[in-house]
Amino acid sequence: MANRSNSTLLIASLATLATFLDTTILYVAFPDITATFARTSASELSWVLNAYTIVFAALLIPAGKLADRVGHRRVFLAGSLVFTMASMACGFAPSAELLIAFRIVQAGGAAALIPASLALVMHAFTHEQLPRAVAIWGAAGAVAGALGPTLGAAIVEGLGWRWAFFINLPVGVYTVLAGRKGLQESSDPTARVPSPIGVILIAAAAGLLSYSVVGSDEFGWLSTRTVAVALAGLAVLVVFVLHQQRTSAPALDLDLFRLVNFRWANLATLSFGTAFSALFFGSILFLTNVWDWSVLQAGFGVAPGPITVGLLSPRVGKLAGRIGQRPLLIAGGFLFAGSAVYRLVLLGADADYWLDYFPSMLLSGVGVACVFPQLSSVAAQALPSGRAGVGGAAVQAVRPFGGTFGVAVTVAILGTSGAARIGSYDRIWWLIAAGGACTSILVLPMRTSRPRTSAVPSALSSPAARPPR
Repeated sequence: MANRSNSTLLIASLATLATFLDTTILYVAFPDITATFARTSASELSWVLNAYTIVFAALLIPAGKLADRVGHRRVFLAGSLVFTMASMACGFAPSAELLIAFRIVQAGGAAALIPASLALVMHAFTHEQLPRAVAIWGAAGAVAGALGPTLGAAIVEGLGWRWAFFINLPVGVYTVLAGRKGLQESSDPTARVPSPIGVILIAAAAGLLSYSVVGSDEFGWLSTRTVAVALAGLAVLVVFVLHQQRTSAPALDLDLFRLVNFRWANLATLSFGTAFSALFFGSILFLTNVWDWSVLQAGFGVAPGPITVGLLSPRVGKLAGRIGQRPLLIAGGFLFAGSAVYRLVLLGADADYWLDYFPSMLLSGVGVACVFPQLSSVAAQALPSGRAGVGGAAVQAVRPFGGTFGVAVTVAILGTSGAARIGSYDRIWWLIAAGGACTSILVLPMRTSRPRTSAVPSALSSPAARPPR
């Protein structure tokens, strides 16, 4: 029994590692992708990143419910197979359009396997063993964040950006073959599959709003086209909300947002996710375009931030158990903003990594360690036990939406002609500073002075989202 449980944990963790590693590598590989498809504008190519995050976030909730209904093992294997085949197709893509299309398919596979993988782990272990097992599963994402920039840069530098996708193939083949043999099926027949109309509406709203930001570089922020697309996105979002209130099978339970901590945690996650992706993506572009570093050098240059997050997150979680999450969230948001202010003051065209850049990466890493895990924890603890699954999925879906807008705004600010100008990157650092400070302000209404425990962990929350003991 122990061997089967550990095998389940290994398979689920490897699949999660590949999924999140792929996203991190793509930030590093983006300059090479842009060079390969030079006839395609930077705003269009940003959909290589944006299409993945939009589809992943839009399908995460319905995929989780589908896995509950038809079987976690079945959906996990299907998602792993789709993700692996789409990764291979991305690697061979002959055009930017096909690469974006294959990324959409890849996101669908990732959305299926992530919630199903955690559900399989939760069913494979006893209640006493569960905290450790879920912690290991969640650590896979942190490891991906730490290894992604450096490993991705080495792969891109030595083999080319296409191998950023091919690296998924051995992991995918193993998870499918080992999963068919070693995973046990589990399901919840009472789970309801959400209305496809709701899924389509939220994906369309996110796509239109993101495109309005991305297209602003080409058409102008106040152009008729940009404003029209943005208004269309807002209109679709309103229709989605109205539909969710009336349908018997909602894609998202909007009543959850009446919970104070859940509502503000999601808003703060959106704000911080936008700033976080702008920092990561903007840093890679700055190092390669302004300092003329190679992709490999840039990968090593940004690695201290994610490594700091991986090292500090468990310790910050223990501290939250003693003092509550809100003080850490407030401090973390301002520390993250401070890392951007540091860049504004010191960062220039002359490359002095250890004085001008390295401290800001460490500071941003400390901020992320204080914010992201604790936001998930606050949101998860606010949920009624009967809605832990759908609420956890909502929390996980907000972060990719923030990431989408962060990438979109970064591309819109830098454009295709001024990518080497310091002034362009100063606007990125201002955006990051504003996002960090806004996060600290948004968490003020939360009530987290007395952390409480919960017997049922959220099915889609990270290990840091488990209530402090």
